[in-house]
Amino acid sequence: MDVDNFKHKKSLGQNFLKDNTILDNIVKAIDLKENDLVLEIGPGQGALTKKLQTKNVNLICYEIDERTKPYLEKLSNAKTEIIYADFLKVDIKKDIEKYQYHNLYVIANLPYYITTPIIKKIIDSKIDVDGMLLMVQKEVADRFGAKPKSKDYGSLTIYLNYYFNITKLFNVPASCFDPAPKVDSAVVKFQKRKEEFPVINEEMFFKLVQDAFKQKRKNLKNNLTNYDLKKIESVLTNYNLSLQNRAEEIPIEVFIDLANKLN
Repeated sequence: MDVDNFKHKKSLGQNFLKDNTILDNIVKAIDLKENDLVLEIGPGQGALTKKLQTKNVNLICYEIDERTKPYLEKLSNAKTEIIYADFLKVDIKKDIEKYQYHNLYVIANLPYYITTPIIKKIIDSKIDVDGMLLMVQKEVADRFGAKPKSKDYGSLTIYLNYYFNITKLFNVPASCFDPAPKVDSAVVKFQKRKEEFPVINEEMFFKLVQDAFKQKRKNLKNNLTNYDLKKIESVLTNYNLSLQNRAEEIPIEVFIDLANKLN
């Protein structure tokens, strides 16, 4: 099958990375060893897969589009397994249990419309991921690593930074893809936090954050009316903050103190 004649499906968000320099930079961004296991989501025609194979790592590739078989079957070998399935529906733990590995990494060029569900799937699967390298829409990348008091800082930022240290490595112009999307992308590095945050009740913590950002233009007093505002204010005062502040001004550490106080 001719690579150039492949009919990309818009419904699957198929924009295949074709820039060799970007592909090389992605592989260089993680110090992969032979005894590591890499999960590649959406290998497409295998451009990044080929680069990863040069590291001789154990590799599991999840591809939803079986039309890519003529490209990917050529890459299947003793250390590269191709699984044709919707990543959101697979049992990741079951897929990786037969492998002996040192570090587990996820590398993916994620379709824009399904970026957050895929990351949430990885977190909810409770697999011990050491790091992730994700290609996402540039605006989404800005939200992942946003700082308090910025317009991009939100509940998603806090949710992801609870589990990972996040760094945006570099932007990727739309022209590096085939077909070119309408927006630019960015490669983001997620590294597992070595020290866990001292959260007493994770469910309460995440609910508090969601509620605090419920209406971004409103302050904490208006968004958290169902909570004990006196307890909240007692914590905020320690940080020179008040109920008049908006959620976008509250660092993750303060949200953790609030959740623990309310528990």
